Amino acid sequence: MPKQKWRAAKGSRHNIQSEEEGVRWDRAVGPFDIPKLSKDLLSEPVRILSIGGGTGLSSLLKGLKEYAEPYRQSHHTNLPALPRNVRIDLTALVTVTDDGGSSGRLRREFDVLPPGDIRNCMVALSDDEGLLGRLFQYRFESGRGLKGHSFGNLFLTALTQLTGDFAHAVQLSSEVLAINGKIFPSTAENVSLEAVMVDGSVVAGETNISKSKLRIDHVRLRPQQPQPLDATLKAIEKADLITLGPGSLFTSVAPNLLVEGIAGAIRRSAAVKAYFCNLMWQPGETVQFSAADHVEAIHRHAGGALLDCVIVNTRPLSAPLRKRYAAQRALPVDVDLERLETMGLRIVEAELLAHSDKARHDPQRAAEIAIRLALIGRKRRWKAMHLEGTAG
Repeated sequence: MPKQKWRAAKGSRHNIQSEEEGVRWDRAVGPFDIPKLSKDLLSEPVRILSIGGGTGLSSLLKGLKEYAEPYRQSHHTNLPALPRNVRIDLTALVTVTDDGGSSGRLRREFDVLPPGDIRNCMVALSDDEGLLGRLFQYRFESGRGLKGHSFGNLFLTALTQLTGDFAHAVQLSSEVLAINGKIFPSTAENVSLEAVMVDGSVVAGETNISKSKLRIDHVRLRPQQPQPLDATLKAIEKADLITLGPGSLFTSVAPNLLVEGIAGAIRRSAAVKAYFCNLMWQPGETVQFSAADHVEAIHRHAGGALLDCVIVNTRPLSAPLRKRYAAQRALPVDVDLERLETMGLRIVEAELLAHSDKARHDPQRAAEIAIRLALIGRKRRWKAMHLEGTAG
């Protein structure tokens, strides 16, 4: 993988340096390379919590899965970004505001939380070759009442009806698929999403929000202040790295931060908090948004500054791909580096665009960056715990 480039926050002790020199995260960590961790620091797994929804989150999880302990043991993988003695523990926190397609139909008919995004994350963390993984993604193409539904959505809905608890149904389904990690819905409450536009009008429902042509000011949940799972707050507290994105800014990332207590728990955490910035504008959500605009929206929905670092793409789109997206009123997100630096963020620049007919993050490249940040986070969190213990 091409070497990533670090940029430091503006005015920090370590100013922008060359790609070869790198930039220190802080005085104790060193350049953006794999930090040396003592046995004490590796007595427990390095923990990554990824927050979001949609295809962006599942893409990142697909890459991270290769670093998870169960997958590495069964596939005998040897990954350059990860020393052999490091164990990786993965957790995904997934938004539950989808109201379209199969998920929306099941939600209206059975009064359950939308299973689609969670199903995609479960499959991303399962073995690609597994029959059960393919079965969960199977979508019925015909049949009265079945057409358009995926088997996994029906399975999660049925299990929710049996157990009376969507979160428990997700846990049981994850065990069936033997996924390489844990998945939590952002809340167990049946919430919906509203967007307040810059003209003051309100658009209700995730599907309608994505179709709107007005610029979004902010989104909110109904009912307000839904409660998170206790397991979610514990995962945030123990995380070495917390990632947000990639994915739809207002309908996949921001809703998680509106659940009561989640943004505050992230802010208090000693983990590295990193945002994988989107590659493209998203019509209906982020037309003309720069990278800094994305970060500002995250901070606004979190009630204040939240992120340490932002990861941005440096690989340009091919001319045909750029032309095709431009026809849909979607252009590459402008990476306004000086503004990001002024916001106090560390910046990782890397060639994240996958070689594909669509503008998507490369799962393996995104995962390698996440692993490096998680190892930095372990050292930083361990130091914070040690200082806290000394002070006590």
